[in-house]
Amino acid sequence: MSSVLGSGILVLPGLAARIAGPGSLVAWGFLAFATLPFAFTFASLSARRPESGGIYGFVKEAFGSRAGVVTGWLFALWVITGVPAVALIAASYLGYAFPLSRPETYVLGYLIVGAAYAVNLRGIVVSNRVQLAVIGAIVALLIGAIAFSGARVHAANFQPFLPFGWLPIGTAAALIFWSFLGYENVSNVAEEFQDPARDFPRSVSISVALVGGLYFAAAFVTVGTAAYSAGGSVAPFAALLGNLVGPYGEDGTAILAVFIIFGVVNAYTTGMSRVMYAVARDGGFPSALAHLDPRTRAPDRALYVLLGGSTVVFTAYYFAGVDLTAALLVASGAALLTYVLGSAAGVRLRPPILGAPWASRWFPAISLAISLVVLPFIGPLVFVGLGTVLAAVAYSAVSPRSRRGRRGDRAPEKSGEP
Repeated sequence: MSSVLGSGILVLPGLAARIAGPGSLVAWGFLAFATLPFAFTFASLSARRPESGGIYGFVKEAFGSRAGVVTGWLFALWVITGVPAVALIAASYLGYAFPLSRPETYVLGYLIVGAAYAVNLRGIVVSNRVQLAVIGAIVALLIGAIAFSGARVHAANFQPFLPFGWLPIGTAAALIFWSFLGYENVSNVAEEFQDPARDFPRSVSISVALVGGLYFAAAFVTVGTAAYSAGGSVAPFAALLGNLVGPYGEDGTAILAVFIIFGVVNAYTTGMSRVMYAVARDGGFPSALAHLDPRTRAPDRALYVLLGGSTVVFTAYYFAGVDLTAALLVASGAALLTYVLGSAAGVRLRPPILGAPWASRWFPAISLAISLVVLPFIGPLVFVGLGTVLAAVAYSAVSPRSRRGRRGDRAPEKSGEP
């Protein structure tokens, strides 16, 4: 849940309503169900072969080591560029409630990232305990805001339902899709589950239902109370919290944003560091990164490298004045390219899903189709991800350990082993 329930809950209900009016609820409902194929495809792939690395492991099994290395590099690009951008969103929300200078905003954003890495260096048990507390607080605050706003919902605010026609619903759906990214992240720590075959289907079912329900409920009260007509990028949810706590709504929104985004950063730090460890273990990154702390079993060197990369990106964002939207699109492009590879692996491997052959065949295919349809909306910035793909292929070609891994992939075919 914490991988999916991100900053989108604060801004996207209002933005989607401005694009499509009350009809945006159709897009929210559709995507709440459309995420099922993604969630069950990745969870079922993890349950059949639990190992650190998640999608990296699936792609390597389906298409070989070079494709796996490409996936690992895309994951690294995703977290190194995306985490700083998301942390700056949280800092910006604080700046919305409490006046902050630009340097102060960047310092606070970096502190959020640093806190997540510090927690993860203590090990996954500590990380999960923090995560459980964070997600519990998020859900409680959301339910409270939604429940207390329900009394202010008026039927007149749903008319006209389609003020701009049906076409904007598609545009709103493309925007809303980003808020549902994250179901693949649990597969990155599959090796550390005691019983993934039992736990994954249960956790996915619960998460899809709760996340989809919370998103739709937040969108419903945003439209029903006309909160999206408020000015400012965070005003819709500030208005909802204002119904709950009066004039302190802006302060509550800022604090909620920090909790939500810290949860996302913490979850992705946990998962992505395991990906980097797994890729390094197989030769896709320098072997020095394939190291676990002897006490906490955390991939400490991978965590340090990711933190260093995020530090470089923070510095570049600050001095180059990189637009936050562009930074998020770069990370989203890496995420979608990863989804394309992971879904394609599902199409080839056909993991058992819900004990139904039709689900094993169609869920991965639907996931791949959705990824390919949305990918062009990234625009020219998708070439950052494609450039990373080329760099990964080049590294795989010159790395002796990576070449040995590719020879190992071909060995079973020569010997006739399944």
